[in-house]
Amino acid sequence: MSVVREEKSVFQFIDKPLLWTYAALCLIGWIAIYAAVYNPSHRHLWDLDQNYGKQMVWILSSWGIMIVILSVHPRIFYHSSPVIYLITMVLGLAVAFLGREVNGARAWFEVGSFRLQPAEFMKLSTALMVAYFFANRPVRLDRFSSQLLAGLWLLIPVFLLLLQKDTGSALVYVAFVLVFYREGLSVNYLLFGLASAFVSVLTLWLGANTMAIVLPATALLYVVMAANSRKAALVSIRYLIPALALVLAVGYAFDNILLPHQKQRILVLLGKVDDLRGAGYNVHQSLIAIGSGGLWGKGFLQGTQTKFDFVPEQSTDFIFCTIAEEYGFWGSTLLLALFGFLLIRIFQIAERQPGTFGRVYGYGIGCILFLHVTINIGMTLGLLPVIGIPLPLISYGGSSLWSFTAMIAILLRLDSGRMLGIR
Repeated sequence: MSVVREEKSVFQFIDKPLLWTYAALCLIGWIAIYAAVYNPSHRHLWDLDQNYGKQMVWILSSWGIMIVILSVHPRIFYHSSPVIYLITMVLGLAVAFLGREVNGARAWFEVGSFRLQPAEFMKLSTALMVAYFFANRPVRLDRFSSQLLAGLWLLIPVFLLLLQKDTGSALVYVAFVLVFYREGLSVNYLLFGLASAFVSVLTLWLGANTMAIVLPATALLYVVMAANSRKAALVSIRYLIPALALVLAVGYAFDNILLPHQKQRILVLLGKVDDLRGAGYNVHQSLIAIGSGGLWGKGFLQGTQTKFDFVPEQSTDFIFCTIAEEYGFWGSTLLLALFGFLLIRIFQIAERQPGTFGRVYGYGIGCILFLHVTINIGMTLGLLPVIGIPLPLISYGGSSLWSFTAMIAILLRLDSGRMLGIR
């Protein structure tokens, strides 16, 4: 029997290490934004004409959102998950036709200087809906029917994001594969995903026509060298057909679906095009900024790449290079350590939840955060293509900050409910 305890404050039973890590990352983000857009003629910290002034408003309002969520009964999140999911999907559909287009993507509602990006809140609602799905019925991920139903909740937002031409946000939903793996999905699916990614990269690098020759030749070589040639032939055919289908699909998508700037970024990443004045400019300047930071960095407001605006989007997508230039290797390592602790704590909290809903939700937001951090830092280092993914709690932007704050706040509230004896 669970014992219901009296709650005297919204902060009484919440996980303090996670809360303080979240707050520290928010403040580090604000300092980095201040440095990235610093203007001697606008030194006032509350100058709303500058991004750092606006970001402080977003931070304070997000802390208000945190307090409101921590004041809500934990069971409400479970019961309201389908409604929240439906509302955000409707907004995602509406913005695809009525939103403002920025950098080729129609993903923002705009009222005056205020912008709202529904895609950020779709991640939150999907994490809630997937958790609701697993908690509301027995789900066996060794069955295709369960896999199909679980995947459906991901395909809907992915479709809407592709409709908005926001490919970067759509890729984030790959994170839920790790959630499904925690809930019983076979490791074969992860291996299949890695193999598919490998074949896709090779296709983009070598070309579809070359891969159409390389794959059958590799399969034939395997059959010739195998002791049991008949069995080897069957195995080769089993894997060769889907591999060739994937090659054709990747080639078609690259030629007919991706936008010109997206193609150019991929070609630059693969080293097939040297475009330092075009698609490769951002990454090139980012690498200069990160490298120039050295071991200890140049110091606060002393980054030359930052100060002279060599790196575009340095307060949003490329905020990491601002931190690396001013605080060097050790500052960057500290930031990564904070993110690592944040993720570890989230997964620890998820594991100690008494019910399926809290566990799946915790893993959902943890995997989303992990993919965001990996992709954002990977693209600033030139290891991944530039796809417009913000660094959680650090990059400038209200929608992203509000969304990640709500994600963490809901998990904290679910965990405090556990301490109160609420299931």
